[in-house]
Amino acid sequence: MKRDLQCPEECPSRAEPTPAPRITPELTGEAEDAELKCGSAPVWIFGYGSLVWRPGFEFTSRKVGFIRGYSRRFWQGDTFHRGSEKMPGRVVTLLEDCGACTWGVAYEVRGEQIPASLQYLNMREAVLGGYDTKLVKFHPQEKDAEEPIQALVYIATPQNPSYLGPASEEDIAAQIIVSSGCAGHNIEYLLRLADFMRYFCPQAEDKHLFSIEEALISILPCLCCAEESLEETASNPQKSKG
Repeated sequence: MKRDLQCPEECPSRAEPTPAPRITPELTGEAEDAELKCGSAPVWIFGYGSLVWRPGFEFTSRKVGFIRGYSRRFWQGDTFHRGSEKMPGRVVTLLEDCGACTWGVAYEVRGEQIPASLQYLNMREAVLGGYDTKLVKFHPQEKDAEEPIQALVYIATPQNPSYLGPASEEDIAAQIIVSSGCAGHNIEYLLRLADFMRYFCPQAEDKHLFSIEEALISILPCLCCAEESLEETASNPQKSKG
């Protein structure tokens, strides 16, 4: 297995990035809304989970790249998009990790796209997901990219009520297998994210992500065999007595 991609530059400061304001109805009054619509400067939004394949909002452009100083972890619980109150799913958040990189997609939004995308993401990520916003430096994958881009990112911290924290890759995979929510099955979430890394960032390795994928694939055949055995027993109870 390939090792995790190491960042070529020095480790960033351990100081917290400048917090970005959570966009709420109270913050998007007439004055703020008009300013966002008329402002010429674009806003960049970095996604490292389901946003890489399903942003859900209009954008002007997108770039594949990474941010430094964070590792992606399946440590956030999800009781809406990929799970339920009775059976929470597991989705990704970011963990401060000096020297690490997290790959994903940054979306550029302009003009009226800005308030529309932020209001949508506030509901999807903050209200329903439990995530907070921060500003980070995004490094595009393009070789001719010059300066890093300041981008907004959503991070679920241990302080939010849906935070589950660490677990073994096998336990995380077992939880993902039995969880689904309004956006679909938790398995789809895991496999789509792994596919994104495999096809768009082949030079990078996310050991945590691919270890969970490997554990899930190893569990699925056993689960299918167990279900087939139960179905056979239910359809032919006399055979099970013999």
